[in-house]
Amino acid sequence: AVYKPATQVNSPETCFSLTCDEDVVLKTSSCGPLERCLGNGSCIPAVLYDAIFNPKLDLVCTVTGPALIDFQGHVTSVKDRCTYSLLSIPSVPGLQVLANFQERRRKDMSFLDSVTLWLDRLGVHIHLKQGGRVLVDDSTLTLSSSAQMVHGVELSQDLTGITAKLSLSSFTVSVFFDGYTVQIHLQGPIGSALHGLCENSSRSLTELKLSESSSTSCEMQYTDTNDSVINCTRVTEHCNFLKEAPFSSCDIDPEPYITACTDTLCSYPDLDALKCQFLEAYARTCRLKHNATLDGWRSKSECLNPEAFCQDRTCSDHEFCGGKTAGGDTRCFCRAIYASKYKDRNTLGDPTVCNQNSASLTLVNCLLEDAGVDYTVLHLKDLTCRGHMDKERHMVTFSFNSTNHCGLGFSSEWSKCFILQSNNNQIIYQNTISNDDGFSNVITRRDQVFIDFSCIYLQETTKAFKIRSSSVIKVITCAVWNYTLTMKAYTDAARTQPVESNTEVWLDQKIWVELKTDGLDGDLISMVTKSCWATNQESDNGSLRYDLIKNGCANPADPTVTVEGNGEGTSNYFSFNMFQFSGRSGNIFLHCRLQLCVKEGNSCIPKCNGARRRRSIRPRNEPPALISMVWTN
Repeated sequence: AVYKPATQVNSPETCFSLTCDEDVVLKTSSCGPLERCLGNGSCIPAVLYDAIFNPKLDLVCTVTGPALIDFQGHVTSVKDRCTYSLLSIPSVPGLQVLANFQERRRKDMSFLDSVTLWLDRLGVHIHLKQGGRVLVDDSTLTLSSSAQMVHGVELSQDLTGITAKLSLSSFTVSVFFDGYTVQIHLQGPIGSALHGLCENSSRSLTELKLSESSSTSCEMQYTDTNDSVINCTRVTEHCNFLKEAPFSSCDIDPEPYITACTDTLCSYPDLDALKCQFLEAYARTCRLKHNATLDGWRSKSECLNPEAFCQDRTCSDHEFCGGKTAGGDTRCFCRAIYASKYKDRNTLGDPTVCNQNSASLTLVNCLLEDAGVDYTVLHLKDLTCRGHMDKERHMVTFSFNSTNHCGLGFSSEWSKCFILQSNNNQIIYQNTISNDDGFSNVITRRDQVFIDFSCIYLQETTKAFKIRSSSVIKVITCAVWNYTLTMKAYTDAARTQPVESNTEVWLDQKIWVELKTDGLDGDLISMVTKSCWATNQESDNGSLRYDLIKNGCANPADPTVTVEGNGEGTSNYFSFNMFQFSGRSGNIFLHCRLQLCVKEGNSCIPKCNGARRRRSIRPRNEPPALISMVWTN
């Protein structure tokens, strides 16, 4: 457009004006970037314009510690350990925001522990947990500052916490969680019905409780001793910082946050950066609703660190992350109710678990740390016997069994780790868990720990057997061959330790039995052990029978049986774990049948998949050789 000098153009509808003065200088004016035109030439702030002409919801709900401040600014406190619905929009299904509460240092107070986004249409749960962990159902999700879309939810993470954003129809929901505080920012049309504690914190908790996500005992109330260290006057002064500058520049009512702060800190110790949570929550609410930065509030309130507390530290379900030192170091602490069952018994773990040939003792690592004990320096009487840490449950287990020296089982090394005592009809295995490094008997550089544990067994439960004769020898005539057959038992695989008449053999102890011939030509003939079995009578067909070798092969039903060298030469042997007949305490008779076989390649070696039969040279009417051994108890 072209304008003559001394021309002025005005547009009241758009609040735009133009002047071309006599010096041919063009000037324009309009509403500023944060203003809107009323259509009469007047500009007003955009926030006020939207409130008048485009009204919409712009709400913030805060849950920090046990306190909940709803959309209307009403404050309440959750006193149990259940899961509750914070927000759902009935007219726009697809999302529920849930909060789970658990106790921490005190049994009588519960804190926000985790947040769940339940995408009910998809059947998906996104869990936001302490330490910056995110689980999609049961799968761990790794996030960064770059937004990641997961089932329609925009997820991101920085040093201050986790943010989840979701658009549902005309609503936008943003959920921020730093491990201790959750803030829900809801924007959408006015007049829509909302549901949950954030909509109205005075509603009955019972109707908003999610039973399927809560334990059956979550509503049980506990008492705890008063903390004499708490100075309510001092913490009230701290909470009242919210009334002063720079907080006073924000037009959001600070009273609900002051109430939440004083009610919590007058009943709970000022630990784990708790005093800063409520100020942080108020400052963030001001930033969400009015973009107010409140410069300088951190230095005035001594809340200098904007990073989320306990980031990247994972604790188990019976633990929470808390401050280890005033300097900011953190560790996993036992939850108070969980720890109370051990403290009432003055123990650091569960009772000893005793089995037939193994035992274990499990200690709770957070209790060890409460006592100032590093589990890595603990050991049994043998310093090489150390505890094993379960990385998920944070439980430390010390154990022994019959094959592992770190619990040593029943071996020659037993005395290093366990003491064996006999007391009347009992056998007692004892050991001690300690942190004694053996460096000196005179000095120590740490508080000493001694935890005794033991297993007691009735002697009647352990049966000892003796062999009636150390070896059985039988002279056999078969066709043109005269030979001697010997059956002998040993306690070692190398067959150098024979079982003598005074040797005690225990239930489940491994025994090796060698069958050996003398007088046969080993280049022509092999001996095949066709079958071996045990009976409760001297006769080979007693009323009770148990097979060890069948058709030249180990009984597949008994994994302790092995057969070696069968059909390869003039001797072979087999092994099995000692047993007795159930409900019987008498003798055990071991029988074996053997055949001679003419060697032709490997034709004499039994095929234990049943593929090939061996050739026997015995006369048609002569039975295989039979030899028997007797065990007594």
